Amino acid sequence: MKLAFLASHGGSAARHLVAACRSGELHATPLALASNNSRSPALAWAREEGLAAAHLSAARYPDPAALDAALRDFLVGSGADTLVLSGYMKALGPQVLEAFAGRLLNIHPSLLPRHGGHGLYGDRVHESVLASGDAESGATVHLVTAGIDEGPVLAQARVPVLPGDTLPALKARVQAVEGALMLRAVQMLAARP
Repeated sequence: MKLAFLASHGGSAARHLVAACRSGELHATPLALASNNSRSPALAWAREEGLAAAHLSAARYPDPAALDAALRDFLVGSGADTLVLSGYMKALGPQVLEAFAGRLLNIHPSLLPRHGGHGLYGDRVHESVLASGDAESGATVHLVTAGIDEGPVLAQARVPVLPGDTLPALKARVQAVEGALMLRAVQMLAARP
């Protein structure tokens, strides 16, 4: 398995997976990371780790089809066969979706299908969970399709929602399970024929 990543900010899932590759826990080769944010800490980290790194955004490619093609060309050109979204805050275009169909993963900070879909990302997800009164939340790794948060679920990890929970407390509890969950999902995908 040859991995590429898309990240908008810190890229915690990418960092976790690259560390697992380097330790031998994940038998895969990390190759590249692209970000839509030129100031993304993940972009600087990727360069330090020796990954091919690129800033590819609407600022550089105002036409969505041109940006989609540039992302596809960079990711496919890196030699990657699997793409992991690591806090990537943009919808993907049809060219990237087609190039990595069935090998494109995302982690979402809730138990999909609850609290997923258009407009539900980051802290908004945790706010939605708290407002709903749900007794549990967690994280979901799913295959990415054209619909937002609609792809097949590969793995989930559950955490309790505690009485009097705050957004920062719930968010921290969910984030604490995300790295191991993403690693398990990538290992499951790697085991598929």
